Amino acid sequence: MDRITEMLPFLIPLVIVEFLLLGYTLWHILTHKNYKRGNRTLWLIVTIIGMNFVGPILYFILGKEEA
Repeated sequence: MDRITEMLPFLIPLVIVEFLLLGYTLWHILTHKNYKRGNRTLWLIVTIIGMNFVGPILYFILGKEEA
């Protein structure tokens, strides 16, 4: 238990950033119609399943259409 309390100052900001990135990614997917690869359903599945930074980062690298 002491080990967890020692890591909390590192874990709390990491969890907050993770959920902010997930929220922004979901918002972006739901408000845009065009994607470089795939469709809205594919990117929602990838983002939700790969929720731990991987899904959102994959979307912004591979799926987000250039403005």
